Amino acid sequence: MKERLTHLYFGNGKGKTTASMGLALRALGNGWRIVVVQFLKSHPSGEVAGLEKLGAKVIRSTETMKFVFKMTEEEKQAARAVQQKMLNEAIRLVDEGQVDLLVLDEAGSLCQLDMLEDMNTLRQLVEHKPAGLELVITAHEPAQWLLDAADYCTEMRCHRHPFDRGIPGRKGVEF
Repeated sequence: MKERLTHLYFGNGKGKTTASMGLALRALGNGWRIVVVQFLKSHPSGEVAGLEKLGAKVIRSTETMKFVFKMTEEEKQAARAVQQKMLNEAIRLVDEGQVDLLVLDEAGSLCQLDMLEDMNTLRQLVEHKPAGLELVITAHEPAQWLLDAADYCTEMRCHRHPFDRGIPGRKGVEF
């Protein structure tokens, strides 16, 4: 098997999660074992429900989460523990050889927002990933080490978005 690579989708434009889920769907259709971890998100979304129905394993918080900037320090500490537990579960599955494609949605934002108990856990996974693991990470503003580690590095920039005209996110399109 050829070595699998690392993808980074980042920026303030729409499409980071959509691109990563599309790649997961393609890999799933080719018989790959998929694990998707959605950090800092607790609301259900159509792409995740669809991937689960097709056999992907999805790890996400079951507790409703506020935006980090609205959290108290106690809420941040509790959220850090939840995010760390989710990352540790994904790493366990990788270590057991159960994953061909791992999507870490908003993992780059964990670094930016200081929302992991042990930031080194994520960096070690990225910088020392097994050769047989295809890794996908999304972020708004990734750390330089993430940019450096990515084989595919795609920036999503927003030129126009309906939200700016007061049109809220629409089920089936934005979630």
